Amino acid sequence: MHVVVTGGSSGIGLEVAKIYARRGASVSLIARNADRLETARSEIEQMSGGRSKVFLATADAAIGAEMMAAIEACEATHGPCDILVASAGVVEPGWFHQQTPELFEAQWQTNFAGAVNSVRAVYAGMRSRGQGRIMIVSSAAAFIGIPAYSAYCASKSALVGFADALRLEAMPKGVSVGICFPPDTDTPQLSRELQSRPREAELLMGRIRPRRADEIAGKLVAGIDRKRAHVYFTASIAALGLFGPLARPMIKIWYRMRTGG
Repeated sequence: MHVVVTGGSSGIGLEVAKIYARRGASVSLIARNADRLETARSEIEQMSGGRSKVFLATADAAIGAEMMAAIEACEATHGPCDILVASAGVVEPGWFHQQTPELFEAQWQTNFAGAVNSVRAVYAGMRSRGQGRIMIVSSAAAFIGIPAYSAYCASKSALVGFADALRLEAMPKGVSVGICFPPDTDTPQLSRELQSRPREAELLMGRIRPRRADEIAGKLVAGIDRKRAHVYFTASIAALGLFGPLARPMIKIWYRMRTGG
């Protein structure tokens, strides 16, 4: 089995790669930072006693040509991709009227276009072979507007429409497409994000203890095993995913009362 993980140098992506490495799968990690990729490979090899086969490819998921070349290199080494986990993502909190267009666009390109580019690079091969599994990592922020997170919410929400439409196209060809919605997860990216998260966002997101990356990864992989269309992780996220249109008006009223808006 060959598993490709984008954003695999840290956080959820790295923990997913460790799970598959423990199962004996060949693993390919794709990320932008070569040094972090090498560190991730060392962690996996140390964990497995050197038995894991880990291939590294440096690429920016937001650039389609780079992602296509990276996947081709992964498949040349380990064979066709059986499972893709599109985990690459970025978040930069900031008020819309203050955030530069470049920073807004960068989040959109990595979070949405990056996932699309990753899927495109493996999808034709999966269809031709009549098998394959894809899991796209979205966010609980896909279901609710969060102040100072307009770029992030928009890009993660767009992934839902993409995944749900692609699933219906892929189903007759033996390819499963899932999407998951993690809560705040204890990763290096979250540590950096919290430094610029405003109070207004905290009101909606709360001060809930972040989940461990390995815990989220375990449930994500279980969702892939079961070919789940949607993986919610918590009851509250599932409620937002299933009943969001009913809940959002009440959340808006509550937020307005708390902020005096």
